[in-house]
Amino acid sequence: MTIDRLQPYLLSLFRLVTGLIFVHYGVAKLFKFPPVEIFEDVTPLSLWGVAGMIELVFGSLLMFGLLTRPAAFVLSGEMAFAYFLEHFPHSFYPILNEGALAIMLCFGCLFLAASGGGPISLDALFAGKMPQAGPSRS
Repeated sequence: MTIDRLQPYLLSLFRLVTGLIFVHYGVAKLFKFPPVEIFEDVTPLSLWGVAGMIELVFGSLLMFGLLTRPAAFVLSGEMAFAYFLEHFPHSFYPILNEGALAIMLCFGCLFLAASGGGPISLDALFAGKMPQAGPSRS
């Protein structure tokens, strides 16, 4: 099997892991698990609380590959907003303003918004495009 044949499946894996990262941050902000000092005072209707809700809901959609393109587009916008609101004012340089993750998540989600969720997703299942098992050798 060449690496080219793995590309669609790696896209699905990339989507799953990206969604999992968003869910992880959403849970930490909203449910305080695991306890993170910077998230301990987050309330649901604060800016960070709303961000946590977006991350939890749209990150879950991304994980499962349901409505992948719009969910990824929303998350890409959230990360762009987060970068310019929280990181950029501290420094122009991402290594100094600690905004590299926000930049990568922004562009990773922009890529997913353009490419879709891959063959292993609920979007593919509902569209009837799930990968089929190979011929059996019995």
